[in-house]
Amino acid sequence: MNHTEKRDAVVRPGTIRRVLGPFEEFVRAEASGGIVLLVAAIVAIGWANSPFSDTYHHLWEWKLSLGWQPYYLTLSLHEWINDALMAVFFFLVGLEIKREILAGELASVRRAALPIMGALGGMIVPALLFVLVTRGTPAVAGWGIPMATDIAFALGVATLLGPRVPPGLKVFLAALAIVDDIGAVLVIAIFYTAQINVAALALAGVLVAVLILLNFLNVQRALPYIAIGIALWLAVLNSGLHATIAGVLLAFTIPATTRNSKPTSITKESDSSASKDALLQKFEHALHGVVAFGIMPMFALANAGVSVGQEFAMLVRQPAMFAVVTGLLIGKPLGITGFAWASVRLNVAQLPSNSNWRQLIGVAALGGIGFTMSLFIAALAYGENIELAEAKIGVLLGSLAAGILGWIVLRSGAFTVSEESTTTL
Repeated sequence: MNHTEKRDAVVRPGTIRRVLGPFEEFVRAEASGGIVLLVAAIVAIGWANSPFSDTYHHLWEWKLSLGWQPYYLTLSLHEWINDALMAVFFFLVGLEIKREILAGELASVRRAALPIMGALGGMIVPALLFVLVTRGTPAVAGWGIPMATDIAFALGVATLLGPRVPPGLKVFLAALAIVDDIGAVLVIAIFYTAQINVAALALAGVLVAVLILLNFLNVQRALPYIAIGIALWLAVLNSGLHATIAGVLLAFTIPATTRNSKPTSITKESDSSASKDALLQKFEHALHGVVAFGIMPMFALANAGVSVGQEFAMLVRQPAMFAVVTGLLIGKPLGITGFAWASVRLNVAQLPSNSNWRQLIGVAALGGIGFTMSLFIAALAYGENIELAEAKIGVLLGSLAAGILGWIVLRSGAFTVSEESTTTL
């Protein structure tokens, strides 16, 4: 061990608490939200296959208007959930991405290398497998479905495994899922976009510029951002881009520091305390519960319901379903592990402390739990076509199988590993 490694290895208990404390709180919130999300998905499936299945499907078609004459917006309940409430979900995702880039696992090249490389592999390989399975069919449009990781479910399973998943690997999994989210946002914006309305897009650009100005002036009041954010959502909704992109754009303009502070640092207590009152932190704190226990379960209830009756045998043989399962169950762990291994072998990254390759493979399998973002992309890719039902079944089966695979691999893994075992595969 060289001089630098010895210095890095000596970490005061107070520093460890500052580093892991907020993350452990985040993991607990995500794990709890994952349980509620699972219940909502089970209710949706049960409702969609009950004698009252008609009420399930008709409920989401109910029209709701907001505003006043002649300025009002009418959308179905399903559209209000997927376009409006999910914009809040994407806003929170954007806040988490910004925080990780400024002060988290993505703040330095060395720390970010492993989750970034793992996430790239976990996006590229499943997408390629999906295209390989569905080539020549209309189902190929859903190639983005198996690319994302559901952070709530994945961290929920990791938390249930306790010490079998070292803290460093939980951090890796969370960072990987956040990079996945970046990729999913870009895929939605670039590849799943309808015809562009130039005027609405230009208005959205002006509103983003105003938000950037507010950030530059370090405005710490929430109301101006919320008001302009709603206007931005309406502009993006009419621009042809998916309306949820507005949430991410808004998040990137929220101040992460107060006027006289530096970006939050996980290594300097003074910096951390200086930015804890920044607007970004306040929004995150206020929205975590709303999103985890309200918006995401509502999204699952509205989107996870798929009939598995007489048509099930036919649907599971279709290319969309098989491609989604292949991407999540095989493509995700293969891509994450392969790219992570390459980055370590090339000495651009290193495994988290007290972890080995078997444990990383187990965590990579948990990365195949797609669910929320996968269902979202499936709806964008297929609309009301039959492939949507096929893809939903694939997401449910593939995510369940990936969770079980990750559980088995991690349950059979060692609690502690030698230094040599962290460097070889």
